[in-house]
Parts: sequence; structure tokens; C-alpha cells
Amino acid sequence: MGNKVLRSETLRSGRVDFSYEKLTLENGLTVFVAPMEGYRAVQACLAVGFGSVDRRFLRQGQETALPAGVAHFLEHKMFESEDGDAFDLYARIGASANAYTSFEKTCYVFGATDQVDESLDVLLGSVSHPWFTEATVAKEQGIIGQEIRMYEDSPDWRILFAVFDCLYHNCPIKEDIAGTVESIADITPETLYACTDAFYTPDNMVLAVAGSVTRAQVLAALDRAELPQGGETGQKLRRPEPEEIVHAGAELEMAVSQPVLGIGFKERPRGADERLRWEVLADLLGELLIGDTTPLYRRLYDEGLVNSGFSSDVFSGEGYFCILFSGETREPETVRAALLQEIARLRAQGIADEDFQLCRNVLYGEAVSGFESPEGVAADLAACGLRDEPLFAELEILAALTAEDVRAALEELLREERSAAVVLRPLAGRGQTARTAEE
Repeated sequence: MGNKVLRSETLRSGRVDFSYEKLTLENGLTVFVAPMEGYRAVQACLAVGFGSVDRRFLRQGQETALPAGVAHFLEHKMFESEDGDAFDLYARIGASANAYTSFEKTCYVFGATDQVDESLDVLLGSVSHPWFTEATVAKEQGIIGQEIRMYEDSPDWRILFAVFDCLYHNCPIKEDIAGTVESIADITPETLYACTDAFYTPDNMVLAVAGSVTRAQVLAALDRAELPQGGETGQKLRRPEPEEIVHAGAELEMAVSQPVLGIGFKERPRGADERLRWEVLADLLGELLIGDTTPLYRRLYDEGLVNSGFSSDVFSGEGYFCILFSGETREPETVRAALLQEIARLRAQGIADEDFQLCRNVLYGEAVSGFESPEGVAADLAACGLRDEPLFAELEILAALTAEDVRAALEELLREERSAAVVLRPLAGRGQTARTAEE
């Protein structure tokens, strides 16, 4: 049934005491198995290379355009079947389950200590037999509509997409992962079936299982499953994205106790072969600028201008690369100016070896900690599998980086002319407003 193992390799790193097995099945599915001594729990993650930015695709000569929010909508619906809800099946066998959609993938996960075989059957079965009707789609539109409204009340969520909206002209990263109430109203059963046919294919999925599990268990579950056998995976299409930003910023009002600041830098997207290295460099620059051991952070914190929630993040994928700094501050203009001044200082004076080593060690420790739980291992293996990257690649990159590498990256990254600042202010009156910096 296409579940024959074509290739098998055991992967190890000399930097951590950890190994896992990578299996490639005849039908194209990639499977990772990571037995972990001393753990009773098992964590499984089935990842699909279909996320919120995948809005247009070509399959069998036909181009399809999707409304915003389809990948997330599909995540909700894949738990349903004519025989019942997968969450109910998990609950009966004592497993906990969840699912989530990001910009580039959809993941279905479970954690269990008993009846692992049965839990694997539920996981694999939930993506094997999609079932959508007009009635169930209409019901889900109401449920997800409520979820969308809930996220609209989240300051962090509002800031994130407001910054993206300032930076990007065409890239779907600027649109909420769940879509809008209006966009999901256009979703039909036919829309969902078109997406499962195009993207829920074995060569576009990765299964990662970690913890108290064996290779034989996982392969037996795959033999029992009725996964789709091959099929043409949709070719993802992207609209061209100009290098320049849309506008330099925006101000919004919302029911918050103090202002929230978001500063985004639009960077040149990287190809798949260099993407991870540039993500690590961007992470390291964020740590050097605003990590809790840096002079800038300590000064801003001591002056009461930021709290421990002020941080940096990196968003990178096919067609986009953005570095974001965000958090609460009573003086957003002061904090923005201080951040830009610190970027300019590091660019002019260079990065001290001591600061570089300290921040690199922080990121290295965070990366190593991911190998300490089945949850982290399964999630990381699934993500790396979709991107065709070794699990240990980030550690190897961090270990090889020098202060000069980061200094050279700073010559290109974090340019003020490619940045936008969004300030979310406490409500001054009724309703919510937004205006661009040019107004």
C-alpha cells in the first residue's frame, strides 16, 4: 500500500547525545522516529506543508485561488468524519490532542502515555478520509468567526499583522492566519476538497514520533492506515513582492492599559539553501540588541520604558523575511529611537567578542533544550522535515558563527529605510481607529 521503506538512516550529532531515524516510504511520506530513554510519554506530530500564505496553486494545469484562512479552516475540519470527532476518540483512549496552523504548515499532534498504537491510528485516520458537507462547513464558519473576533482583541496579534500590513504589498503574511469573517464565508466543501487533494499528499507530509516508541510501532500504524497513495501535489504560486515597504508605520487605538510598540524590518527573502543560516543570524542580532543581558535592554528596563515581555522575533519563509521587535512601553517613540541608535552604534563600532559569545550561548542553550522533551523533539523534527533540514543544523550553524559573520549580516539587515513602526495606544474615545504615518 505504498508504506514500504525505501530509505532509512540514523542521524546523530557530536554536539548532543541524541539520535533519531529518518525513513522515506515508497509513497513519498517522510517519517522520523526518535526513541527517548527514560520517558513514558509519546508525542506525535503530523505536519502538512500547507499554511496560511498558500493562497494560489497550480494542479493538473488548473490554477486555483483561495480565500484567506483556508488552511486554518481545514485544520478544524480534518478532525471530523462521518463516524464522529477525532477529539472524542482521543479522549476515550486517554490521549491529549491539538492542532495548529502557521504561515507555512498545518500540524496535528497528540501526546499519550498509554494506548499509543490506538492514538497513532486516530492521528493517521483523521487525515486519511476528509469529510466536508455544506452543513458542517456552515457550522464551522460560525465557530471560526468567533475565534477571529477573539484574536482581534489581542494586542500582540493586532500589532503583528499591522506591522506586516505596513511592510508587505502582496505577500499573504499580512493577512490573519484565520482569515476574516468575510473571507471564510467564501469557503465551500469543494474548496476544502481541492486543498486536501492538492496538499494532503504523502510527499507533502511529515510524521514525527518521539518518546517511548519504536520504529516497529510506527511502521505498523502506517500499515494499518489508509493514507492517500501518491497524487500530484499542488505547485504553490507567489505574487511578486516589491523590495520597498508600503508605508513607514501606523497608529491604532485599542482597549489597552499602556501603549504597545511594534517595529518591523523587511528583509530580502532567502532561498531554501541559505534560509536557516540567515534566520539564525537574525535571531542572534535580536538577542544582541534587546536580549535581557544587553546594555540597551538593561537601560530601558531600569528606566521603566520596557518590561520583560519586550522581545524580538524572526519570520521567514518563501517570499518573506521580517525581523520584529515588540512589547509594551509608555514611551514608544523613545524606545524606537533608542533601538535605531543601538543598531547604528553596533554597525559603526562593531560587536564585542564577549557580547557575541554570551548571546550565542543563550541561543545555543535554547536550541539544546529542545532535545529534552518528546514534545519539542516531535515538533522540531516535523518542521525540519518539511524544510528538508537536519534536526541538528541550527546547532551546527550557531557553533560555526563568528562575531564577524554577525557584523557582516548587520551591514545588510535592520536598515531604517526598510522599517515600519506601529503604535497601539489606549482608546481615546469610542471605537477603534487606525491611521498611517503619512497621514
